[in-house]
Amino acid sequence: MRRTATYLIPLLVTIFLFLSGDTMGYTVGVTTGKVVDSFTKGPIKGAFVTVNNEVVVTDEQGIFRVKASGDKVAVRAHGYLRTEQKLASPLITLPFLTSPQQIELTAFTPRALYLSFYGIGSRILRGSALKLMEETEVNSLVIDVKGDRGNLTYRSSIPLVSEVGGQKLIIVKDIKGLIKSLKEKGVYTIARIVVFKDNPLAIAKPDWAAKTAGGETWHDREHLAWVDPFRKEVWDYNISIAVEAAQNGFDEIQFDYVRFPDASGVVFSMPNTEENRINAVTGFLKEARRRLTPYNVFLSADIFGYVCWNLNDTKIGQRLEDLVPHLDYLSPMLYPSGFQYGIPGYRIPVANPHEIVYLSLKKALERAHVSPVRFRPWLQAFRDYAFDRRDFKGQAISEQIKAAEKIGSHGWMLWNPRNVYTQEGLKRRDSLFANQPNKADSSPAAFGSLQVTPANASQ
Repeated sequence: MRRTATYLIPLLVTIFLFLSGDTMGYTVGVTTGKVVDSFTKGPIKGAFVTVNNEVVVTDEQGIFRVKASGDKVAVRAHGYLRTEQKLASPLITLPFLTSPQQIELTAFTPRALYLSFYGIGSRILRGSALKLMEETEVNSLVIDVKGDRGNLTYRSSIPLVSEVGGQKLIIVKDIKGLIKSLKEKGVYTIARIVVFKDNPLAIAKPDWAAKTAGGETWHDREHLAWVDPFRKEVWDYNISIAVEAAQNGFDEIQFDYVRFPDASGVVFSMPNTEENRINAVTGFLKEARRRLTPYNVFLSADIFGYVCWNLNDTKIGQRLEDLVPHLDYLSPMLYPSGFQYGIPGYRIPVANPHEIVYLSLKKALERAHVSPVRFRPWLQAFRDYAFDRRDFKGQAISEQIKAAEKIGSHGWMLWNPRNVYTQEGLKRRDSLFANQPNKADSSPAAFGSLQVTPANASQ
């Protein structure tokens, strides 16, 4: 009896200490684990781990420790597909008796086509894009959720969307069903949301609109109104749309027109200074990141090509160094036609598409001091409009892709406003799988993991 008490009393004391909180290395209400590469089994440093809205980053050994408990853990890392799985560890853990739960991430490189507001609703255009995925290296889609004219492609549950007339035309009847079907095909899905260029919102809420010097609602060259990037109501509206897109299953939220108009004489609710502009853009992104945290989605933003070169904010609120901390991926629009002033050494950019893409990304990396996997550029797949009207097909597309791959960017995205794409300039899928050890799985997702440079570092 005395011998039993000798062992029982210390055990009861230990249990009491567990229930009292963190004591002597024992943990209560703490989730631990290890994140590794699914192929190499090596640890992934800098992975984001979310448990009940609490987020931590893995250390050098891929280990995480979250002071929160729940029934599931969500994980994402730059250069990998996101994942979510049920927790196997109990509420109370003995570090010397239990090993960390291991979570595997699959390396992935998006190679995307853009489908516009009308393109995603067209069986012909959408079907053509999916067929191209079966035949070439393409494995991802950038889909308009809120397009250039401020309209949503599907029926939203956000009351303000209907109130301002943002869904007069429902292009996609079942957005969750569509995303589910794309995921079954292995497609990585990116939700494009146009932010501060929003004609319906500006017209319906004139107090939220960008103004002329005379106090009227300002319109751009397309006769479309913009909203005021300083207005928190505008932030909330767009972030609510982003949250809904995440709930509908998109892998990534991509903000476009997350900037001030590139025009002079526009008046806002605060002075139009560089500091104010930068604070508005980064403030919006920071708040978006916070609100999107529970959904474990990647966050990206489109930026002007010249932002890679300009040390100021290009007068639109986009300064490279200020954007990096708030985004998983930065997507500079490196269309040669958009570089109307050229770049050093290349005055006619449409004649040098490889150099425009490569040197712009190189300049951005020199300034940002992050892994090249943090960048995924937009590439030109449309006819030139600024110089000699040349077509951008075949070799021009191929040269841009080679430049992005040479830098080691997180894939690329092709932009064609008409959503017309061909095999020209793209690698055929059968040739890419010819020398792979596992040729059985040739889905877009499997292909995305064949060639990738993951960011196994905290950036």
